[in-house]
Amino acid sequence: MIIRDAAEADLPALRDIYNHALLHTTAIWNDDVVDVENRRAWFQARAGQGYPILVAENGGVVSGYASFGDFRVQDGFRATVENSIYVIPEAQGRGIARALMTALIDRARACGKHVMIAAVHDDNTASMRLHQALGFRATGVLHEAGQKFGKWVNLVFLELRLDDRPQPDAPSDS
Repeated sequence: MIIRDAAEADLPALRDIYNHALLHTTAIWNDDVVDVENRRAWFQARAGQGYPILVAENGGVVSGYASFGDFRVQDGFRATVENSIYVIPEAQGRGIARALMTALIDRARACGKHVMIAAVHDDNTASMRLHQALGFRATGVLHEAGQKFGKWVNLVFLELRLDDRPQPDAPSDS
């Protein structure tokens, strides 16, 4: 397995992984499947922000991906990102998610981020265990904050402090 930056050639695989998670899990709370153009716009937006999209490749097959984006759009959150990670079902339980998350955390630190947030449906025990094993701690639950498959769903927030800065960096004069 190799962890590498995603390329535009990976967009069909990213679409397929995303759509599978959307249709069969509570990891994505959207209703509609996406096409390659949707993933291209997402890919370009992340690249434009300088944010990574990492893929795990096994024998030439993309078996998972991870990325992070802004947690909130307000300036005060500029040092905080929220992660996303998805692994194809047949590759789960093989350390791929851990390898992707470890690399993603390293990239967030390299970008000067201070906190990484994970927002996980409370029944996703595998994701909760993964994040906690990597040092994330649960900070709160939003009860019935969303809906999926005709049910109300709870959202657990987990956080990981990425550095020990006592104060944020001063914003740049733009």
